[in-house]
Amino acid sequence: MTDPESTPTAPARRSQRTALTILGLIGAIAIGFGLGFLAHIPLDDSDSTAKPGPVDIGFSQDMTVHHNQAIEMAAIELTTTTDPQIKNLAYDILTTQQNQVGQMQGWLSLWGEAALPTDGYMGWMSSDSAHGHDGMSGMPNMPTGSTDKMPGMATSDDMAALRNARGQELDVKFLQLMLRHHQGGLSMMQYGAQHADVSAVRELAETMVATQQNEAKTMTEMLTARGAAPLPMN
Repeated sequence: MTDPESTPTAPARRSQRTALTILGLIGAIAIGFGLGFLAHIPLDDSDSTAKPGPVDIGFSQDMTVHHNQAIEMAAIELTTTTDPQIKNLAYDILTTQQNQVGQMQGWLSLWGEAALPTDGYMGWMSSDSAHGHDGMSGMPNMPTGSTDKMPGMATSDDMAALRNARGQELDVKFLQLMLRHHQGGLSMMQYGAQHADVSAVRELAETMVATQQNEAKTMTEMLTARGAAPLPMN
């Protein structure tokens, strides 16, 4: 006969499941970052001699910051939501972007550069930084360089509200914040894809553009299905 005192209560079982989810999440993050970091070694002969310019370095540093916030938002959603569709989306965003952070940090380590920006954001997105390229010409809605805050980033209040939300409120808030986050980072990814000197950086930026545009379409559809609308760009 089972001892009632030894049978886990419902709250205890939920707590155990949450703990296991968090442990699995930590493992996925560590694996994703590690695989991305190991992938920093250039495989193309042209990359073995290419010298990174301000765009390669600035893109890798700033996109690491941008990705890190998306990873945090995805982790909050993944460990809290009960919606399997959004849980899968959050998992995909978290693992993909953590792997990409690993790649960018690997490159920065290889180049002997700082892991994160030290003098503001997006200063590399200017004609002066682009090695004689046309800078931001021909790219619509391109923000000017040297901004204090990258577009699309959630505020500390936004993040606190996301952590405290539950149910559909949580899911809608996550979709709205992540969609705006994706849209805000698009100009950096497009600029990196066009102007980076190292082919591996250009290829990663192109992959980000394609992936995040697809995810943005999915999130827009999810918001519509829940009777909600995207947030305006900040």
